[in-house]
Amino acid sequence: MGHTVVLGGGMVGSIMALDLAQDADRTVQIVDRDEHRLAAVVKQDAHIEPICADLSDCSAISEILTSADLVLGALPSRLGLQTLRTVIESGKPYCDITFTPEDAWELAPLAKAHEVVAVIDCGVAPGMTNLLAGVAARQLQPCTSIDMWVGGIPKHPVPPWNFKAAFSPFDVVDEYLRPARIVRDGQVIVREALSDLDRIDLPQVGMLEAFNTDGLRSLTATLDVPNLVEKTLRYPGHRDLAWACRETGLWSEGPIEVDGQEVIPRDVTCAALFPHWTYAPGEVDLTILRVEARGMLNGAPSVLRWDLYDELDPATGWSSMARTTAFPATIVARLIEQGVISEPGVYAPEALAGNAEVVETLMRELQTRGVDYRATTA
Repeated sequence: MGHTVVLGGGMVGSIMALDLAQDADRTVQIVDRDEHRLAAVVKQDAHIEPICADLSDCSAISEILTSADLVLGALPSRLGLQTLRTVIESGKPYCDITFTPEDAWELAPLAKAHEVVAVIDCGVAPGMTNLLAGVAARQLQPCTSIDMWVGGIPKHPVPPWNFKAAFSPFDVVDEYLRPARIVRDGQVIVREALSDLDRIDLPQVGMLEAFNTDGLRSLTATLDVPNLVEKTLRYPGHRDLAWACRETGLWSEGPIEVDGQEVIPRDVTCAALFPHWTYAPGEVDLTILRVEARGMLNGAPSVLRWDLYDELDPATGWSSMARTTAFPATIVARLIEQGVISEPGVYAPEALAGNAEVVETLMRELQTRGVDYRATTA
């Protein structure tokens, strides 16, 4: 095992570091500008070395990565693309869960030039949804549709929002504002976020509402499937509150004047809202996911389905969303390190679906960590 650097010490990055630190002969450093976050990680495993640094400073990242053999990223979306570029230019293999609003695939030539393997969007969604969609598109010939539903929600909802954010609440708001892409009859269609509201009844949870957010990302270009949709899951009623905030300008970034003072509505709304969206220590969160693909299997119409129901781990106190997001990245990072994934470039997880060793190892290792994707065929 070599020297591993985790960029970002938040909810997901901390679990990445703790999981990797369990490997014998591996040294792990975790980097964040928040000393309290770093102290919380080291308190759980004193073998992890904390580095306090500003991760918006690309030169600082380059210096930290000088001795790294492997790099993982769990950063705010605004830092995603610039960090990916910095890691590639440092010549280090990379596995990342950071959302990037820009087109990260434009850095594929740079990765090839530096002989770097970079797997991005390698969390739960995007991440496992991409991989499972890629598996379905290969198994079904043809595959005519893939529908995906995914959500992180509290086990015990509290009105009026019936929601808490298991990752950055700023990124949740961005999801509710950013136009959503779906694929219908082979054409990419742009829909408003929060649109096409419907409901789905899922085992162990019951009735949830589902609406469009921009979760397909690379799948709109990489899979030859004529119908693709991903929807976000919430408890009923949540979408209407989010829609009202958006439509009345409460999440607007344009300044307005109030009693002679200029304010940004989004800043004020988020400052008031986010304390209500924050999990208390030990409060149980859920990750709910379904990927359902339709097409022909061995000449017969078939449905392939994967379901995930996951809760906070009471033994470690690690949240469900942090675990289900961090573990795919740590498992895939090890596969890069071992040379199982070796072709230089920038890849989304669906690109790994044709590698049976990757798929089998990922599903097995997730299950050993208590994250169990139940597969059925009908």
